[in-house]
Amino acid sequence: MIGFDIQKMMKQAQKMQDDMNSVQAELERLEVQGSAGGWAVTVYCNGKQEFSRVKITKEALEDSEMLEDLVLAALKDANQKVADATRERMASVTAGLNIPGLNLPGF
Repeated sequence: MIGFDIQKMMKQAQKMQDDMNSVQAELERLEVQGSAGGWAVTVYCNGKQEFSRVKITKEALEDSEMLEDLVLAALKDANQKVADATRERMASVTAGLNIPGLNLPGF
């Protein structure tokens, strides 16, 4: 029978919870820029995937279909950057966590 220290496990779980709260607060303060068309369209997004601003150059306004594509691409770019930042920060929280019977991915 494999023994384990329940107090140690509880301390690990509490530390992980504290670390996750810290990461979530950090992500809320994070601001990323998503862009497309060589910065013709730039969107700003926080770590909660809330968009706050959009910047569009005059040149991008000349073609509405192209502008639609650029806005969509910039949104996707920002969204991917937030996802990458979240994955990176959450992986640091779960790294080295050793709870018997629980195999947590590194996100």
